[in-house]
Amino acid sequence: MLYPTNLFRPFSLHSGFNRTRYRALFAPLRLPRLFSAMVGGGDHGAEMAELVEYLEGLKNYERIGVPRGAGTESDDGFDLGRMRRLLSRLGDPHTRFKSIHIAGTKGKGSVAAFISNILRKEGYKVGTYTSPHIMTIRERISIGKEGKPIPADLLSNLFQQVKGKIDDSVASENGALSHFEVFTALAFHVFSHEMVDIAVIEAGLGGARDATNVIRSSELALSIITSIGKEHLEALGGSLQSVAMAKSGIIKEDRPEIDLRDLKLQMLGSHQLRNAVMATCAALCLHNQGLTVSKESIRSGLEQTRLQGRMQFLTKREASAIGVDNISLLIDGAHTEASAKGLSEVIEAVHHDRPLALVVAMASDKDHLSFARQLLSGRKPDLVLLTEVNIAGGKSRAISAVYLKEIWIQAAQDIGIDVFDLGVISPELEEVPDRSRPVFAVCSNAPIKDQITLSSKLIQAREKRYEPGLVCVTGSLHVGSSLLSVL
Repeated sequence: MLYPTNLFRPFSLHSGFNRTRYRALFAPLRLPRLFSAMVGGGDHGAEMAELVEYLEGLKNYERIGVPRGAGTESDDGFDLGRMRRLLSRLGDPHTRFKSIHIAGTKGKGSVAAFISNILRKEGYKVGTYTSPHIMTIRERISIGKEGKPIPADLLSNLFQQVKGKIDDSVASENGALSHFEVFTALAFHVFSHEMVDIAVIEAGLGGARDATNVIRSSELALSIITSIGKEHLEALGGSLQSVAMAKSGIIKEDRPEIDLRDLKLQMLGSHQLRNAVMATCAALCLHNQGLTVSKESIRSGLEQTRLQGRMQFLTKREASAIGVDNISLLIDGAHTEASAKGLSEVIEAVHHDRPLALVVAMASDKDHLSFARQLLSGRKPDLVLLTEVNIAGGKSRAISAVYLKEIWIQAAQDIGIDVFDLGVISPELEEVPDRSRPVFAVCSNAPIKDQITLSSKLIQAREKRYEPGLVCVTGSLHVGSSLLSVL
């Protein structure tokens, strides 16, 4: 499916905008350098400070939320023309390598990781671009044989090479270029400079107006659509049909396509197995593009794929570093009804009858009620601790923990579970007064480490049992990131 370029209409924040005015308006709003570094990730140091600070001066839709209709072919849709103009200033780096383009509601990151590792095992030089990140923004761009985040010095140096041209584009587009657009263009510049054999590109919002959808048919090796669901429903037209149409915008004429949308994908087990099958099919389709992939590379690539924050059980050493030695600790970034179902199944399979606590924080634009119903329909938790977390470095998209607790209580009532509402609690609480019902509580002002310790203490004291309990941190990749940052 091709989308004619004359459908894209540029828009601007306001008229009469130039670089001097841009700097005058936005420079004072840039966050302090230390805070900017914390937002971008904790391990890059001074090398990345200028890049992170620069990005923080741009509009960040991950933090403020995606506008209604942004991903559709409408007057409200993102302007892909400005992305093309930015890349033109950089010399069109996205035209210098073959790409695999991945869109879908769930599973994009897993499929991208699987196919990238398969190709690396075969010996190809692979660039991978994904989002969001867990610990550092460098995770979004990976290169090299091991697929590790791009080194800070390399990313910083390549940014400096093109910073003047990006400045010109930001000014000429009246400040409308976003954080995601600029970083996507920088990723393409990295892949071109490093002369990758093939790049695996995960769409952001997805669809025809996604910033990654500048890849042309001549450079596109394969399009993959993993699944279609309700996430970003309003931004992609308001219905599942419109979401499907928007996501299919990444498909180009005469290029192979892997479409397994009829599968009921899950986060682990069947879900990851199907993601692996999809990646395998994609690898086999690449034979038609002149890229050979052996069975050994497929097996090795699949078996060695790991993702932080997705069904991640911390080791005993990691749990001990947080201060809990007597529990299992699971981090999963599930935030949709489908991913909650997968998480429920995993908990049921590995932790059937032991004490269970859920620590939940979510963004405000999710289907909180369906998520809660799905988790409560599985293994009934002993404790649900509702909290809050920064989303992309800010609180504007985070849902209030108090309000989230009310939603969970409603979800419990909907499926006939009688719960005990403990209200707002502190980490000093020693035990709960009612041991016969699941306990719902809010603890949003304490560090995440203290919340984990509290959850462990309460479920062990509640049950008076010696079996190690399970504390599951979920609802957002950002809450998982906040816990992993403790390590």
